[in-house]
Formats: sequence, C-alpha cells, structure tokens
Amino acid sequence: MELSSTTVGIASLIAIVMLIYSGLHIAVALGLVSFVGVLLLKGDFDLGLNLLGLAIADSVSDEAFATVPLFVMMGLVVSRCGLGRDVYEFANDIFRGLRGGLGVATVAANAIFAAVTGSSIASASVFSKVAVPEMRRYEYGKRFTVGIVAGSSVLGMIIPPSVMLIIYAVVTEQSVGAMFLAGVLPGILLAVAFCLAIVLFAAFVPRFVGGVDAPGEALPLGTLARDAVTKLGPVLLLVVVVLGGIYGGILTPVESGAAGTVAAAILGLIKRRLTPQAIWGALVDTGHITANILFLIIAASIYSRMLGIAALPTMFGEWLATLQMSFGAFMVLYVLLLLALGTIFDTASIILIVVPLFLPALEPLHINLVWFGIVTVVGAEIGLLTPPFGISCFVIKATIDDPSITLNDVFMGALPFAAVMLVVLVLLIAFPQISLALL
Repeated sequence: MELSSTTVGIASLIAIVMLIYSGLHIAVALGLVSFVGVLLLKGDFDLGLNLLGLAIADSVSDEAFATVPLFVMMGLVVSRCGLGRDVYEFANDIFRGLRGGLGVATVAANAIFAAVTGSSIASASVFSKVAVPEMRRYEYGKRFTVGIVAGSSVLGMIIPPSVMLIIYAVVTEQSVGAMFLAGVLPGILLAVAFCLAIVLFAAFVPRFVGGVDAPGEALPLGTLARDAVTKLGPVLLLVVVVLGGIYGGILTPVESGAAGTVAAAILGLIKRRLTPQAIWGALVDTGHITANILFLIIAASIYSRMLGIAALPTMFGEWLATLQMSFGAFMVLYVLLLLALGTIFDTASIILIVVPLFLPALEPLHINLVWFGIVTVVGAEIGLLTPPFGISCFVIKATIDDPSITLNDVFMGALPFAAVMLVVLVLLIAFPQISLALL
C-alpha cells in the first residue's frame, strides 16, 4: 500500500520525537528518519543519497556557518583566561551593599560574560565554580544560589554573539548581524528582569534568598576605577572588537569571530593565564562542539528537504490558515509548543525541528523572521531550566563541589527564574519593537 506524503510526514515527526526521547542523538534521529522518509515517498535509494550529499555540501559551504567555530573558540579561550572570575569580582564590588547583592552581581557578570562567549553551557560552568562558593560562603540559600546561576546562564544564548542566533540565521537564511543586533535589547531586558526579581525576592521571600551582608565598606572610587580597567576592561575590549567590528561595518561576522578569538588569546597571554595546554584544550573542544553543531545542521537540512518533498510545511501552513487563528492565538500555540519541547530537547534541536515546519505559516501573518527568531530562542531557552532535560541545571550540578545541593535543588531554584523568563517572553511578543528597535 502506497503511503501518502501527509502520512509519511506526520509519521516522521512522531518517529523523531520517539527516537530522541529514547536516547538516540538528535542528528542521527533526524538523518535516519529523513532518509527513510524519502525512500517511502519516492522509492529511490539513489535519490536519498543525493539528498544527503546536497545537504552536506550546502551546509558546509554556507558562510554563516563559519562563524560557529570562531565564536565557540573565542568563548572557550575567554573561559580559560579567567575573565569570568574577573568580571564577577568587579560586579561583586559594585553591588556588595545591596541586599541580595551577590545574586545581582552574578546576573551582571553573566550578562557581560555572555557578550563574549555566546554559550549558556560555558556561563553555567564558569559561574558554578566562581559564584556558587562565594554565595554559599555568605550563607545565601542553596536553591537561590544555584537558581540564579542557572537562570542568568541563559543570557549567553540571547545576548550576542550567540551560537543559537547563528543557527537560527542559517536555518531561516537571515542575516547573522541582524540577529545579533535584535538580541541586544531583549538580552538586557532579561538581565534587568532577573535583577529586579532578586530584589523582590530579598524583600518578600527573604528565607529563599538568605545571605548576610559582605563585610567591609564600599570600595573607594579610585579602587573601583582601577578594577574597572584591569578586570572589566579586557572583556569590554573584546565586545568592542567583536560587535563594534560588525556594526561599524569594518568586519563581517566571520571576520569578527576570528578577530575576537585572536584578541582573547592575546589578552590571555598578557595576563599569563593561557598556557599551551589550555590553548590545545580549547582547540580540541572547539572541534568537538563544531562537529556536533555541523552534524545537527546537516541532519536538519536533510529533514527540511524531506518535509519539502512531503509538502508537510505547506499543508501545515494551509491547515493553520483554515483555523483562521489570530496572531495572539498563533503565538500562544507556538510558545506552548516551545515550552513542551524544551522539557526534552535542547535549544538547537528545537530550532532545527520546529522552525522549518512553521516558516510557511508565518508569511500570511506578516511575522518578521528576525523577531520570530528572538522569540524562538528565548522560549526554547526556558527549557534549559525545566525538567527532565534542563541541560544548564545538569551542568551546574556536575560542576559544583557541594554534595548538599541535589539536582532537585537546582531545578527548584531555577523555577522562579524560568517564570521571569516567561514574563519577559510575553513582553517580547506583545512589543516586537523591543527586538527590532536597533535594526
């Protein structure tokens, strides 16, 4: 019996979810199901192989993809240079007199650190080692401590340069520079929202926050100015090189990634923190991460082409049109889907699976693809803080050296900050100009 394209398309989606949930790597699941789908639809083994070859060629030759290894390398070099600790110490000096000040300092440091790393995992790993011991030393609640580290780590995925924004740009053929620019204000808004939440928690739920005031008076302005130059200056210099180069029209995103990597290495050598072993480790990790992302993009390209052969995106868009959904109803449906998938998939997987399916449905609603990308990344990032996947929470638990803090503590501590992210997501949907104002 010949299967219809609709049956194959829907069955492929169900199969992918089941395979991933069973533990199969997302790229393997996408590629395998897509290949089988083409065979069922066309009955041609050679066509499936040709599709695989075209997907690989198109993915590797896409210039936007070249930004991934460069920004990943820059983030790893920055992490190994200890710049995250420097930024945290400076932020701590600024906010030491504020109730919950170490939490605010963690958010501020994460926001600055995000501007040169682009990875939530890197931020979660660094600040688990830097912020958690310091906050516990001043008797902050353990759930609050790990929760704020988990929550603020997601800033790395929205504040440019962000690897997730690059992946979205590749999938939707949008400008990487435009995606970076659109992420600036939402990233700042999210950081401010986290800080306000900490102040409110300290005022109304003091037992959750805990903590005692850090000893000592506020540092003199001269000391703060010196620390700003020595501790904050290198990171700001990298931000100027990377983002200033892009938006000043001097460098392309690819060139800015390369320039940022070289600048980070030079800073590490000047600070005498970048050893040959650290450089080699960063190179090896960059290769592993880049290969993983490229494998994902290739598999997603095969998947998108298979969906195109099955005409499923077109039929899905037509089905949504028949429902005559308003913009608000459509966004509610989309956000609920992101939240549901976020409990089992990572952000990259959600972008690669969901976005190609929804793209045909966006045009009738006149939805801006750049803004839609910001909403997608923020919505999917909430899943980093929710069980059972919650990869940022797993990274924090694996990194901290405190047996008294359980994985459940990490998830429960992150929950209030996931709620804050949801509020910010609603604001971004209600006011698209927040994302588009700088374009």
